[in-house]
Amino acid sequence: MAGASKEIRGKINSIKNTQKITKAMEMVAAAKMRRAQQRMEASRPYVEKLKRVIGHVANAHPEYKHPYTQPSEHKKIGLIVVSSDRGLCGGLNNNLFRRCIRSIKEWQENGATVELALIGRKAETFFKHVGGNVVASVVDLGDAPHAEDLVGEVRVMLDKLDSGELDTLYIASNEFVNTMTQQPKIEQLVPVVADAAQQEKMPVYWDYIYEPDAKTALNTLMNRYIEGLVYGAVVENAACEQSARMIAMKNATDNAGKIIKELQLAYNKARQAAITQEISEIVSGAAAIEG
Repeated sequence: MAGASKEIRGKINSIKNTQKITKAMEMVAAAKMRRAQQRMEASRPYVEKLKRVIGHVANAHPEYKHPYTQPSEHKKIGLIVVSSDRGLCGGLNNNLFRRCIRSIKEWQENGATVELALIGRKAETFFKHVGGNVVASVVDLGDAPHAEDLVGEVRVMLDKLDSGELDTLYIASNEFVNTMTQQPKIEQLVPVVADAAQQEKMPVYWDYIYEPDAKTALNTLMNRYIEGLVYGAVVENAACEQSARMIAMKNATDNAGKIIKELQLAYNKARQAAITQEISEIVSGAAAIEG
């Protein structure tokens, strides 16, 4: 009995130490989440304005039609996958990867080839294990990613679009719904999808005035558009990561508390049994002496 009590006490102390760690990680994730949300909110106006302008261009009748606005055959597909560098964030990455694998299989069944550009160590590790045609990868962006860290990877995919090696480009990332909910999404970047609501509001014929010329302006704008969307997705995914980690660590802390209570009850029972046995032995000994 004494041995069992000692073993249970050791388990309680071990789980209490783990609980302290998960509680500390929960608080750190909460602080990082607030900063990540601020970065996400700060990046949204730029990304939304880019989407609006590109939507106008796609709906308009410009003197120069950019290749990224033209329909494609969806036979040579590029997919940018945005994941985290670290784990301990629940099913955030696994849910995204399952969505990606499902879409990749559907594309391949329709006769398309798929090339991957990966952002985050978890994506790199996953696709190294399951396989895939990975043409670019970037890791260790940190908690505060910078747009310039993504330019090289985006450029690889844009060069493939320009050379005809790809005809369609998608991005897969997590969408921040709220602190408790993050959901995976796959969004088409190229060809640019025109907004139907915008199209209904616009005149039949119109266009921007370009400086120095339409081709130069639109080529620059389209590159900035893709880079801006990728950066926005990375920043949003970072907010999702910290939220998911905070929730996961809170659940781990709560579960540790439940296990500690159960072990404490088992320890009390074992201790009570040991005391009862000792009393029984004393009474038996006393009775033997009296006899």
